[in-house]
Amino acid sequence: MDGFQRRKALKKTKILKAALDLFKAHGVQKVSVAEIANKANVSQVTIYNYFESKDKLMEETIIYYVDQAWLEAEELLSSDVSFPEKIKLLIFNKKEAASNIHEDFYLYFMKEYSNGSSYIEEFYEKKAIPKMVELFNEGRKKGFVDPEISNEAIMFYIYMIKEYMQREDVYDKILPYTEDITKLLFYGIAGDRKK
Repeated sequence: MDGFQRRKALKKTKILKAALDLFKAHGVQKVSVAEIANKANVSQVTIYNYFESKDKLMEETIIYYVDQAWLEAEELLSSDVSFPEKIKLLIFNKKEAASNIHEDFYLYFMKEYSNGSSYIEEFYEKKAIPKMVELFNEGRKKGFVDPEISNEAIMFYIYMIKEYMQREDVYDKILPYTEDITKLLFYGIAGDRKK
C-alpha cells in the first residue's frame, strides 16, 4: 500500500471510529454527519466521498464494530488464560458491551443482523463458530465441558438462540439480558458449580 492509500485507509478508520463512538453513546438517529465529521476532524464532504450517505456509513460502522469486537475476542480465545477465566472474561465483555451501547444503535445493529446481513452471517459461519468449537474442545480436554455433550448439540443450541434473537419481537427486548444469556450458554441453569 502506497502512502496515499495508507493515508486514505487511516482517514476512513478515523471516521468509522468517530461514528462508532458517537452511535454507541447517542444512537444512530440523534447523531448527524456534521457531528461525526467534527469528531473525526474531517469535512462532511470527505465523509460523503468515502461513504456516499449516512446509511452506508452506518453499514460500514457495523462491520467495523464487528471486526473490532472480534479482534478482542480472538485475542482472548487465543491466549494462555485458563478455560474458566476465558469464560468469565467473555461474559464480562458481553456485559460491558451491553452496558456501553445506546439502545438505538443496538436495535439498528440487530435489525441488520435479523435481515441476514451477509457480512455478519459470513463472520459467524467462518470465524466465530469455528473459534467457539475450538473453545468447547479446549474445555472438554481440560475437564470443564461434559465429554458426553457433542459439539453438534452445543451448536444446535447456539443456532436456536441465534435464530430466536433475530426475531424483531425478541431483539428489541433482549439487550438487558445479554449477560444472563451468555451465562446460560456456558454454565447452564445449574450455574458454575466449580466456583
